[in-house]
Amino acid sequence: MTAIHPPDSQHQGLIALLPAGARPYALLARFDRPIGIWLQYWPCAFGVALAGGAVSHWPLFLWLMLGVVAMRSAGCVYNDIVDRDLDVRVARTASRPVASGAVSVRNAALWMIFLSLLGLLVLIQLPLAAQIVALGSLLPVAAYPFMKRITWWPQAWLGLVFSWGALVAWVAVGGIEGLALPLLYAGCIAWVIGYDTIYALQDIEDDMMIGVKSSARAMGRHVRGGVALCYGAALAGWAGALWAVRPDPLVLVALVPAALHLTGQVVTLDPANGADALAKFRSNRFAGLLVLAAMLVVGMAP
Repeated sequence: MTAIHPPDSQHQGLIALLPAGARPYALLARFDRPIGIWLQYWPCAFGVALAGGAVSHWPLFLWLMLGVVAMRSAGCVYNDIVDRDLDVRVARTASRPVASGAVSVRNAALWMIFLSLLGLLVLIQLPLAAQIVALGSLLPVAAYPFMKRITWWPQAWLGLVFSWGALVAWVAVGGIEGLALPLLYAGCIAWVIGYDTIYALQDIEDDMMIGVKSSARAMGRHVRGGVALCYGAALAGWAGALWAVRPDPLVLVALVPAALHLTGQVVTLDPANGADALAKFRSNRFAGLLVLAAMLVVGMAP
Protein backbone atom coordinates (compact mmCIF):
# COMPACT_ATOMS: atom_id res chain seq x y z
CA MET A 1 0.00 0.00 0.00
CA THR A 2 1.62 3.22 -1.12
CA ALA A 3 -0.63 5.82 0.48
CA ILE A 4 -0.34 7.14 4.00
CA HIS A 5 -3.59 6.39 5.79
CA PRO A 6 -5.27 9.16 7.79
CA PRO A 7 -6.16 8.09 11.33
CA ASP A 8 -9.68 6.78 11.68
CA SER A 9 -10.60 9.29 14.40
CA GLN A 10 -9.74 12.96 13.90
CA HIS A 11 -10.59 16.13 15.84
CA GLN A 12 -11.83 18.23 12.94
CA GLY A 13 -14.92 20.04 11.64
CA LEU A 14 -17.84 20.19 14.05
CA ILE A 15 -16.03 17.84 16.43
CA ALA A 16 -13.49 20.55 17.15
CA LEU A 17 -16.29 22.85 18.37
CA LEU A 18 -17.35 20.43 21.12
CA PRO A 19 -16.02 20.63 24.70
CA ALA A 20 -12.82 18.63 25.04
CA GLY A 21 -14.46 16.03 27.28
CA ALA A 22 -17.23 15.35 24.75
CA ARG A 23 -15.01 14.89 21.72
CA PRO A 24 -13.92 11.29 22.40
CA TYR A 25 -17.56 10.23 22.70
CA ALA A 26 -18.47 11.95 19.44
CA LEU A 27 -15.55 10.21 17.77
CA LEU A 28 -16.54 6.90 19.33
CA ALA A 29 -19.98 7.24 17.73
CA ARG A 30 -18.32 8.24 14.42
CA PHE A 31 -20.15 11.57 14.30
CA ASP A 32 -17.10 12.84 12.43
CA ARG A 33 -17.70 10.26 9.68
CA PRO A 34 -21.31 10.58 8.47
CA ILE A 35 -20.65 8.42 5.41
CA GLY A 36 -21.57 5.34 7.48
CA ILE A 37 -24.91 6.90 8.37
CA TRP A 38 -25.73 7.51 4.72
CA LEU A 39 -24.71 4.02 3.63
CA GLN A 40 -26.86 2.40 6.30
CA TYR A 41 -29.74 4.77 5.60
CA TRP A 42 -30.00 4.27 1.85
CA PRO A 43 -31.51 0.74 2.03
CA CYS A 44 -34.14 2.13 4.43
CA ALA A 45 -34.99 4.86 1.95
CA PHE A 46 -35.00 2.34 -0.94
CA GLY A 47 -37.56 0.24 0.92
CA VAL A 48 -39.89 3.17 1.62
CA ALA A 49 -39.64 4.46 -1.95
CA LEU A 50 -40.05 1.18 -3.83
CA ALA A 51 -42.88 0.03 -1.57
CA GLY A 52 -44.80 3.13 -2.67
CA GLY A 53 -44.62 4.99 0.64
CA ALA A 54 -42.70 8.11 -0.41
CA VAL A 55 -45.83 10.28 -0.08
CA SER A 56 -48.21 8.28 2.10
CA HIS A 57 -45.57 7.33 4.65
CA TRP A 58 -43.13 10.24 4.24
CA PRO A 59 -42.44 10.60 8.02
CA LEU A 60 -40.74 7.19 7.82
CA PHE A 61 -37.85 8.80 5.94
CA LEU A 62 -37.19 10.99 8.99
CA TRP A 63 -37.81 8.37 11.67
CA LEU A 64 -35.60 5.84 9.92
CA MET A 65 -32.82 8.41 9.55
CA LEU A 66 -32.96 9.12 13.28
CA GLY A 67 -32.97 5.39 13.98
CA VAL A 68 -29.96 4.85 11.74
CA VAL A 69 -28.01 7.65 13.42
CA ALA A 70 -28.71 6.19 16.87
CA MET A 71 -28.16 2.53 16.08
CA ARG A 72 -25.22 3.00 13.74
CA SER A 73 -23.55 5.05 16.47
CA ALA A 74 -24.34 2.42 19.10
CA GLY A 75 -23.01 -0.25 16.76
CA CYS A 76 -19.75 1.66 16.28
CA VAL A 77 -19.29 1.90 20.05
CA TYR A 78 -19.98 -1.82 20.44
CA ASN A 79 -17.59 -2.61 17.60
CA ASP A 80 -14.81 -0.54 19.21
CA ILE A 81 -15.30 -2.25 22.57
CA VAL A 82 -15.02 -5.69 20.97
CA ASP A 83 -12.19 -4.75 18.61
CA ARG A 84 -10.05 -2.71 20.99
CA ASP A 85 -7.32 -5.37 20.98
CA LEU A 86 -7.15 -5.33 17.18
CA ASP A 87 -7.62 -1.58 16.68
CA VAL A 88 -4.53 -0.74 18.71
CA ARG A 89 -2.44 -2.81 16.26
CA VAL A 90 -3.69 -1.09 13.08
CA ALA A 91 -2.31 2.33 12.12
CA ARG A 92 -5.65 3.74 10.94
CA THR A 93 -7.60 2.68 14.04
CA ALA A 94 -5.04 2.92 16.84
CA SER A 95 -6.29 6.39 17.80
CA ARG A 96 -9.89 5.27 18.31
CA PRO A 97 -11.05 6.36 21.78
CA VAL A 98 -11.33 2.93 23.41
CA ALA A 99 -8.18 1.52 21.81
CA SER A 100 -6.17 4.60 22.79
CA GLY A 101 -7.59 4.72 26.33
CA ALA A 102 -9.33 8.09 25.88
CA VAL A 103 -12.63 6.42 26.85
CA SER A 104 -12.86 3.52 29.30
CA VAL A 105 -14.74 0.35 28.39
CA ARG A 106 -17.26 1.10 31.14
CA ASN A 107 -18.01 4.60 29.88
CA ALA A 108 -18.17 3.37 26.31
CA ALA A 109 -20.75 0.78 27.35
CA LEU A 110 -22.85 3.44 29.09
CA TRP A 111 -22.68 5.63 25.96
CA MET A 112 -23.78 2.65 23.86
CA ILE A 113 -26.78 2.06 26.13
CA PHE A 114 -27.84 5.71 25.86
CA LEU A 115 -27.65 5.60 22.06
CA SER A 116 -29.62 2.35 22.04
CA LEU A 117 -32.37 4.00 24.07
CA LEU A 118 -32.65 6.64 21.37
CA GLY A 119 -33.04 3.81 18.89
CA LEU A 120 -35.81 2.37 21.06
CA LEU A 121 -37.63 5.69 20.82
CA VAL A 122 -37.66 5.30 17.05
CA LEU A 123 -38.65 1.64 17.23
CA ILE A 124 -41.91 2.36 19.04
CA GLN A 125 -42.93 4.73 16.24
CA LEU A 126 -43.07 1.81 13.78
CA PRO A 127 -45.93 -0.64 13.18
CA LEU A 128 -45.70 -3.81 15.25
CA ALA A 129 -44.68 -6.01 12.30
CA ALA A 130 -41.83 -3.61 11.45
CA GLN A 131 -40.76 -3.54 15.10
CA ILE A 132 -40.43 -7.32 15.09
CA VAL A 133 -38.36 -7.23 11.88
CA ALA A 134 -36.14 -4.51 13.32
CA LEU A 135 -35.51 -6.47 16.51
CA GLY A 136 -34.46 -9.41 14.36
CA SER A 137 -31.33 -7.47 13.39
CA LEU A 138 -29.90 -7.44 16.92
CA LEU A 139 -28.25 -10.86 16.74
CA PRO A 140 -26.54 -10.26 13.34
CA VAL A 141 -25.36 -6.86 14.60
CA ALA A 142 -23.95 -8.38 17.79
CA ALA A 143 -22.12 -11.08 15.80
CA TYR A 144 -20.59 -8.77 13.20
CA PRO A 145 -17.38 -7.69 15.01
CA PHE A 146 -16.38 -11.35 15.39
CA MET A 147 -16.78 -12.20 11.70
CA LYS A 148 -13.37 -10.83 10.70
CA ARG A 149 -11.87 -13.40 13.06
CA ILE A 150 -13.67 -16.45 11.65
CA THR A 151 -14.45 -15.83 7.97
CA TRP A 152 -12.80 -14.34 4.93
CA TRP A 153 -16.08 -12.59 4.12
CA PRO A 154 -17.01 -10.31 7.03
CA GLN A 155 -18.18 -7.86 4.37
CA ALA A 156 -20.99 -10.28 3.48
CA TRP A 157 -22.15 -10.27 7.10
CA LEU A 158 -21.98 -6.47 7.11
CA GLY A 159 -24.17 -6.59 4.01
CA LEU A 160 -26.83 -8.52 5.92
CA VAL A 161 -26.71 -5.92 8.72
CA PHE A 162 -26.45 -2.70 6.71
CA SER A 163 -29.23 -3.77 4.34
CA TRP A 164 -31.68 -4.74 7.09
CA GLY A 165 -33.35 -1.35 6.94
CA ALA A 166 -34.84 -2.24 3.55
CA LEU A 167 -36.77 -5.06 5.24
CA VAL A 168 -37.96 -2.82 8.07
CA ALA A 169 -39.05 -0.04 5.73
CA TRP A 170 -40.87 -2.37 3.33
CA VAL A 171 -42.85 -3.98 6.14
CA ALA A 172 -43.60 -0.59 7.72
CA VAL A 173 -45.10 0.67 4.47
CA GLY A 174 -46.88 -2.60 3.72
CA GLY A 175 -45.24 -3.29 0.38
CA ILE A 176 -46.53 -5.92 -2.01
CA GLU A 177 -45.69 -9.58 -1.53
CA GLY A 178 -43.50 -11.36 -4.04
CA LEU A 179 -39.91 -11.14 -5.22
CA ALA A 180 -39.47 -7.38 -5.00
CA LEU A 181 -38.31 -7.32 -1.37
CA PRO A 182 -35.88 -10.28 -1.48
CA LEU A 183 -34.37 -8.93 -4.70
CA LEU A 184 -34.03 -5.45 -3.19
CA TYR A 185 -32.38 -6.90 -0.09
CA ALA A 186 -30.03 -9.10 -2.13
CA GLY A 187 -29.03 -6.13 -4.29
CA CYS A 188 -28.21 -4.06 -1.22
CA ILE A 189 -26.13 -6.87 0.29
CA ALA A 190 -24.06 -7.19 -2.90
CA TRP A 191 -23.56 -3.42 -2.98
CA VAL A 192 -22.31 -3.41 0.62
CA ILE A 193 -19.86 -6.23 -0.09
CA GLY A 194 -18.52 -4.27 -3.04
CA TYR A 195 -18.00 -0.93 -1.36
CA ASP A 196 -16.75 -2.40 1.93
CA THR A 197 -14.20 -4.47 0.02
CA ILE A 198 -12.92 -1.19 -1.38
CA TYR A 199 -12.83 0.23 2.15
CA ALA A 200 -10.89 -2.80 3.41
CA LEU A 201 -8.10 -2.07 0.91
CA GLN A 202 -6.88 0.65 3.29
CA ASP A 203 -5.96 -1.91 5.96
CA ILE A 204 -4.88 -4.86 3.85
CA GLU A 205 -1.23 -4.80 4.94
CA ASP A 206 -2.03 -4.41 8.65
CA ASP A 207 -4.72 -7.09 8.35
CA MET A 208 -2.18 -9.50 6.90
CA MET A 209 0.22 -8.88 9.78
CA ILE A 210 -2.32 -9.39 12.57
CA GLY A 211 -4.33 -12.14 10.87
CA VAL A 212 -7.60 -10.27 10.28
CA LYS A 213 -9.63 -11.66 7.38
CA SER A 214 -11.42 -9.59 4.73
CA SER A 215 -12.88 -9.91 1.26
CA ALA A 216 -10.13 -7.59 0.01
CA ARG A 217 -7.54 -10.13 1.14
CA ALA A 218 -9.61 -13.02 -0.22
CA MET A 219 -9.88 -11.42 -3.67
CA GLY A 220 -6.19 -10.48 -3.74
CA ARG A 221 -5.04 -9.25 -7.14
CA HIS A 222 -8.53 -9.89 -8.52
CA VAL A 223 -10.12 -7.30 -6.25
CA ARG A 224 -11.21 -5.00 -9.08
CA GLY A 225 -12.96 -7.88 -10.83
CA GLY A 226 -14.47 -9.02 -7.54
CA VAL A 227 -15.90 -5.60 -6.81
CA ALA A 228 -17.24 -5.46 -10.38
CA LEU A 229 -19.07 -8.76 -9.81
CA CYS A 230 -20.54 -7.44 -6.56
CA TYR A 231 -21.73 -4.24 -8.18
CA GLY A 232 -23.11 -6.21 -11.12
CA ALA A 233 -25.05 -8.43 -8.72
CA ALA A 234 -26.33 -5.34 -6.90
CA LEU A 235 -27.62 -3.81 -10.12
CA ALA A 236 -29.20 -7.11 -11.13
CA GLY A 237 -30.98 -7.39 -7.78
CA TRP A 238 -32.24 -3.83 -7.91
CA ALA A 239 -33.34 -4.22 -11.53
CA GLY A 240 -35.26 -7.36 -10.59
CA ALA A 241 -36.92 -5.54 -7.69
CA LEU A 242 -37.98 -2.67 -9.94
CA TRP A 243 -39.31 -5.12 -12.52
CA ALA A 244 -41.26 -7.03 -9.86
CA VAL A 245 -43.03 -3.80 -8.88
CA ARG A 246 -43.56 -2.54 -12.43
CA PRO A 247 -42.78 -4.99 -15.30
CA ASP A 248 -41.88 -2.44 -17.94
CA PRO A 249 -38.52 -2.22 -19.75
CA LEU A 250 -38.47 1.52 -19.13
CA VAL A 251 -38.01 0.99 -15.39
CA LEU A 252 -34.54 -0.38 -16.06
CA VAL A 253 -33.51 2.93 -17.58
CA ALA A 254 -33.92 4.49 -14.15
CA LEU A 255 -30.88 2.53 -12.96
CA VAL A 256 -28.56 3.70 -15.74
CA PRO A 257 -27.10 6.67 -13.81
CA ALA A 258 -26.28 4.43 -10.83
CA ALA A 259 -24.82 1.79 -13.14
CA LEU A 260 -22.54 4.36 -14.78
CA HIS A 261 -21.39 5.66 -11.40
CA LEU A 262 -20.57 2.18 -10.05
CA THR A 263 -18.80 1.27 -13.29
CA GLY A 264 -16.68 4.40 -12.95
CA GLN A 265 -15.66 3.36 -9.45
CA VAL A 266 -14.43 -0.01 -10.67
CA VAL A 267 -12.65 1.25 -13.77
CA THR A 268 -10.70 3.96 -11.94
CA LEU A 269 -10.04 2.05 -8.69
CA ASP A 270 -6.38 1.87 -7.68
CA PRO A 271 -6.18 -1.03 -5.20
CA ALA A 272 -2.69 -0.01 -4.06
CA ASN A 273 -3.71 3.53 -3.11
CA GLY A 274 -5.43 3.84 0.27
CA ALA A 275 -6.53 7.43 -0.38
CA ASP A 276 -8.17 6.41 -3.65
CA ALA A 277 -9.91 3.48 -1.95
CA LEU A 278 -11.33 5.82 0.69
CA ALA A 279 -12.52 8.28 -1.95
CA LYS A 280 -14.22 5.52 -3.94
CA PHE A 281 -15.84 4.17 -0.80
CA ARG A 282 -17.18 7.59 0.15
CA SER A 283 -18.56 8.16 -3.35
CA ASN A 284 -21.17 5.51 -2.63
CA ARG A 285 -23.11 8.16 -0.75
CA PHE A 286 -23.90 9.62 -4.18
CA ALA A 287 -24.43 6.17 -5.69
CA GLY A 288 -27.12 5.56 -3.07
CA LEU A 289 -28.84 8.80 -4.02
CA LEU A 290 -28.92 7.70 -7.66
CA VAL A 291 -30.44 4.34 -6.73
CA LEU A 292 -33.01 6.08 -4.53
CA ALA A 293 -34.04 8.22 -7.48
CA ALA A 294 -34.73 5.04 -9.47
CA MET A 295 -36.76 3.59 -6.60
CA LEU A 296 -38.79 6.80 -6.29
CA VAL A 297 -39.56 6.92 -10.01
CA VAL A 298 -40.90 3.37 -10.02
CA GLY A 299 -42.52 3.42 -6.57
CA MET A 300 -44.46 6.62 -7.28
CA ALA A 301 -45.54 5.64 -10.78
CA PRO A 302 -49.35 5.31 -11.17
